[in-house]
Amino acid sequence: MLSARSLRKATIPPSLLSDPSPGCLRPTRLAVHVNGAGDTCSVYFASGCRVYKIEISMEGEMLSRGKESLLIPINAQVISSSIVDRCPHRSEIQSVVLAEGEGDSCLILGTVDSYGHLIVSRLDTVADDIDRASYSVPPRDSGVGEGSWAGLCFGPTQQSTVAVARELCKSIDVYDQDIHLRSLRTLWYPSSVTFIQKFPQGSESSSMLGIAEGSQLSLWDLRMNHNGGCVQRISGPVGGTIYSICSSPSGLIATGGTDRAVTIYDPRRWSALSRWVGCSKYEITGISFSSVDQSFIYVQGVDYEITCGLWRESKRAFSFRGDSNWLGFSKCANTDVVAGWCESGSIFIADAQDHLSVDW
Repeated sequence: MLSARSLRKATIPPSLLSDPSPGCLRPTRLAVHVNGAGDTCSVYFASGCRVYKIEISMEGEMLSRGKESLLIPINAQVISSSIVDRCPHRSEIQSVVLAEGEGDSCLILGTVDSYGHLIVSRLDTVADDIDRASYSVPPRDSGVGEGSWAGLCFGPTQQSTVAVARELCKSIDVYDQDIHLRSLRTLWYPSSVTFIQKFPQGSESSSMLGIAEGSQLSLWDLRMNHNGGCVQRISGPVGGTIYSICSSPSGLIATGGTDRAVTIYDPRRWSALSRWVGCSKYEITGISFSSVDQSFIYVQGVDYEITCGLWRESKRAFSFRGDSNWLGFSKCANTDVVAGWCESGSIFIADAQDHLSVDW
């Protein structure tokens, strides 16, 4: 059984960022990473054309609860704050993603702006002087047209593989570092993209891509040319929109959107395995499977609330609320550390683990 260990609230120094840009409805401008032994965490977030970083202390495990398992945050110390100078975008950054690089002290930071300009940088988490390789990939249409939401994801086994989704262009471009591999054309506006971590039909995980487009979940095999690479389309809420998708290590796919429900799909049967109705009071714009127990899922809605619960039993474990609209939502790659960034300048960080290993 998954339990919350702590909930912290940190405030971004006004000298670093006082008025964040509004961004898009999907809060994809935040990424979090737990450092070393877990005593600190690094939070990367984007506003305007810049990426910022703050270090937050994770010491202590004080926890208090309110009604209906609602967690009450404690104030956390901001150890340091800085601007990440490796991301020279010219338009508003729409998405920030972190991936583990080679070695314990290397992180791969990917950012994409509203015109599809991709920048990938290797960050050294130990030394202050960053001396790592980075590359920049301009959009295929040279940034002509109207800017819109854009997202990206790294391959689960090959971090050199990057998929960039652009909403108004109805396209997903796949790169091997700065080399363009292929473009996928969607029927509807894409709103979320992710690589499937494990596919039961024997396909390599780095070749299967899941895309939320309108009310449909589409699955694409990057090795195929037939039908543009699309191997399956699954209809979601009628007249609704899927805003977020994610994949579990076992291959399950979860979607959430305007229907305020989380739907879990089994790729072996191309059908819904479970549906958690009413897990959010308003539209769902962010979801992520737990790394500790895949039977739990984190759900982020536009009503300032983030919920963790059992998706099969439709049972809530715990939840917490921000103090204003979410500008970013992220879960650490290999641990259950979840972060949310509010437009007020507050960052909420929840840490969860199996209750059998929690020392109360």
